[in-house]
Amino acid sequence: MARAFGLLRSITYGAFAAARNAIAAIVLLCGAAQADTVTVAALGDSLTQGYGLIEQEGFVPQMEAWLRGRGADVEMINAGVSGDTTAGGLSRVDWTLTPRVDAMIVALGGNDLLRGIAPEVARANLDGIMQAADAAGVPVLLVGMQAPGNYGPDYKAAFDAIYPELAEAYDSQLFPSFFQGILSDDLSSARARFMQPDGIHPNADGVARIVEAMGPAVLDLVDRVE
Repeated sequence: MARAFGLLRSITYGAFAAARNAIAAIVLLCGAAQADTVTVAALGDSLTQGYGLIEQEGFVPQMEAWLRGRGADVEMINAGVSGDTTAGGLSRVDWTLTPRVDAMIVALGGNDLLRGIAPEVARANLDGIMQAADAAGVPVLLVGMQAPGNYGPDYKAAFDAIYPELAEAYDSQLFPSFFQGILSDDLSSARARFMQPDGIHPNADGVARIVEAMGPAVLDLVDRVE
């Protein structure tokens, strides 16, 4: 009887151990799958935040859906604050770059232009943001912004040069303009079709065009995550 009981206990323990090991393997596999998800923070202003749109129509949800539709295991974080300047982005970048963030889109500068902030000030702020990302080992897609001509040619040349020069300095990707997807020869037609009545923020269709144009660059950004 004792021998039979010992055999039964051995079999029971073996079955328990096998089940325990199987559960542990499943947990590890689930953890690995979750770890493979790339988290991308979009640091920006109202264009990133989705001003005037319902949540699903904003830049971040549409970009996340676009990326996932092309097989990317991506989670997007909306770090856009309406009205933010490059100074505001710099003040937020450290707590935006949490350990879970693997990559970052930086789309700032529009409100600097609206306020006529000096290009050297905007450059210093964006440089600080790029420094923070570099120190954290987080690859960046820097989204350019072009100054209007009403500030004069010197201002425009200095401001427009900020983005390509910083992208080169930090070996980061550069996307020429947030509005690249809706730029056309007929600007008045594009404004009527793709912009909200304020003429500053894209409507849902405009965001879709913006995402379609920028999406491949964001896929490349995801591929740069180690």
